[in-house]
Amino acid sequence: MNLMINQKFLLNDANNFFLQKDFSKALFLYSQLSTLYPSNEDYQVYAMFCDIASEDENKALSLFDYYAVSKEENEESALEEIYKMINMHDDELEDIMEMLNKITKDSIESLDAIKYEDFQQFIISRGSFKEAFEDIMFSTKVAIESKEDFFDFVSNLIENGFDSTAYNYLENFNEHFTYDDKVEDLYKLLEEKKIVINN
Repeated sequence: MNLMINQKFLLNDANNFFLQKDFSKALFLYSQLSTLYPSNEDYQVYAMFCDIASEDENKALSLFDYYAVSKEENEESALEEIYKMINMHDDELEDIMEMLNKITKDSIESLDAIKYEDFQQFIISRGSFKEAFEDIMFSTKVAIESKEDFFDFVSNLIENGFDSTAYNYLENFNEHFTYDDKVEDLYKLLEEKKIVINN
């Protein structure tokens, strides 16, 4: 029982370091977990995300989110998919998009950024925020021009399990908009979610 609790605390600490972009501390803890529990492949995957972060933080955070969301649907296939994605090089990003999108060449994947109102239309065509965001998360940024759209977008990220991406957007909020209490509310929502997951 004690070992299970320690494992849970270690993983929680490692994930927190990862989300705070303290990748060396996160890697240290994931490596410890991997040594203590070699049959749990999750810890090796998380350690690989830290390694990827040394070259591309955004890619690592996106993979972290994608893996978390995929695991909720099917843990076994999530592991297979994430290994495929990790083993691909940057020049194979189109293959990743093909695997995720299954949508036409001249569609949204060719854009560097998409306006939030266009993204909302894309959500309707894909059937859900989660599917629409998975389709673009590795290739296309969502361009947000108003606070209302920002809060709506980040709320949807949190609701659909893209927590590290939500943290990322919140961290960059002050670069684009003046302070708002709603930012605190969204941080609280993420913290509450973390508490629920860890209990």
